Amino acid sequence: MGIVLKAYDSELNRPIAVKMLASHLAHVGAARERFAREGRAAAAVVHEHVVAIYNVETSGEIPFLVMQYVPGRSLQSRIDTEGPLAVEEILRIGMQAASGLAAAHAQGLVHRDVKPSNILLEETVERAVLTDFGLARAIDDASLTHTGVLAGTPHYMSPEQATGAAIDHRSDLFSLGAVLYFMATGHPPFRADGALAVLHRICHEPHRPVWQSNNEVPDALSELIDRLLEKKPSRRPLTAGAIAEQLAATLSHVQQYGSNRRRFGSLRSRRARRRLIGLAASIAACALVIDALWRWPDAPRPEKDSPNHAAIAAALAEVAHANDEFIADLSAVRNDVDRAEQTTYLALPAEDGWQEDLESLRRDLSGLEVETANAF
Repeated sequence: MGIVLKAYDSELNRPIAVKMLASHLAHVGAARERFAREGRAAAAVVHEHVVAIYNVETSGEIPFLVMQYVPGRSLQSRIDTEGPLAVEEILRIGMQAASGLAAAHAQGLVHRDVKPSNILLEETVERAVLTDFGLARAIDDASLTHTGVLAGTPHYMSPEQATGAAIDHRSDLFSLGAVLYFMATGHPPFRADGALAVLHRICHEPHRPVWQSNNEVPDALSELIDRLLEKKPSRRPLTAGAIAEQLAATLSHVQQYGSNRRRFGSLRSRRARRRLIGLAASIAACALVIDALWRWPDAPRPEKDSPNHAAIAAALAEVAHANDEFIADLSAVRNDVDRAEQTTYLALPAEDGWQEDLESLRRDLSGLEVETANAF
């Protein structure tokens, strides 16, 4: 798309970056328009975690932007050199990137190309800065949507972007989740030999939970990444600002108490916990059906008596009622577990509520174990 030169502003006595449109595109009307749109979109976002645009010049032979010079390197370069980042760095960089996205979204802009190479790390203060809004556009502006080009980087595309569907700010949230995954593992969540295979996995296959590749990742971060990488936009977090706040809260907790991970790895995935609960409910329901048909006082023994349809119908109705109660109890326990995870994760160990929640959760789980054992 273009080249970036380091220059010096003699008027303001500071280094700057000058981004020029590539010469082979300088005479293409659509390319010039998109390049100009990059400048206007980025200039409208004033935030400490977004590269500042000082000037946009599109009237000359070669359009160019005058931008803030960020000494340092990209997030992609750092991980290529040093490997996955520590948990605190993941949370800090993710929080700053989410804050920059929130500022862009507040202006009605979608970045469309959130990836590690578009996140710069300022070497003096290690500040993350979003750059390259070359694919950003106003959500309600469709002037460039019929070019026939699938813009973006395959490994960090959202499913709706990969299929050419309409997108909004939630597409950037998916890409941010992929970047968080990359910081924690050193590779993107969806990998394959070719671009089309990558896009297929993004659209149709689940990612491997991040904690399976990096056991140091706390559950709060692992589950946030799972939510960001949901295929359906409606299942992702609502805003980048909310993500920044959650990452900040998790960072504060990790700095004070270290990473908080569950004891049993198989239960670290919300999907795995729900499958386990569903399996327990199915097993218990089958056990109740067998018990009702063979041990119900009024039900005849099939091998000795003729079928008594009324008795069997009554038994099945009772089984259905018992099954509904059992599933309701399981649902209540699951909700208590989810609420405990959300409300106690940031609580201090010394607070009374922390201990009460843990004790209540232990009692619920113990009762569930006894009830399941009795069902057999």
